[in-house]
Amino acid sequence: MSGNLYTRRQLLRGRTGNGRPVLRPPWAVPEEGFTDRCSRCGDCLTACPEGILRKGDGGFPEVDFGRGECTFCGDCLAACETGALAQRTPPWTAKAGIGQACLALHGVDCQICQEQCETRAITFTPVAGSVPRPRLDPGRCTGCGACVAPCPVTAIEVRAKMEMVA
Repeated sequence: MSGNLYTRRQLLRGRTGNGRPVLRPPWAVPEEGFTDRCSRCGDCLTACPEGILRKGDGGFPEVDFGRGECTFCGDCLAACETGALAQRTPPWTAKAGIGQACLALHGVDCQICQEQCETRAITFTPVAGSVPRPRLDPGRCTGCGACVAPCPVTAIEVRAKMEMVA
């Protein structure tokens, strides 16, 4: 038998592989209900025009912002017939977080994440004698992931629950 084996608890809590919670598609019901309801049919994956959904551990869909951003078009929601994705506002609680690898935190002038952020959740604050430092306003962040792939050092992650560094 090949592949990884996980306990039911790991699957239900979305903790597989690297021990970090996975990000389910927008509108996903809470993890325990999601894994009970999701049939792993792949309809949401094929419906996503951005191509950011992929089959993760156990065959359950996960978001991969390395492929692009979520536009919250609702196509995945419309494709789901099992109730694993359910209409609600906002579609999720996911937010971006800027990690310690951020170039600006190491004195390198980089603001590509700010340039990608349509909601202006990421801004840069001037610092005397140094490059501007990033600030993330969680109230403005939709968790769309537009800032993730362009980051040259992969310092940004979007998670349902994340400690904000910057």
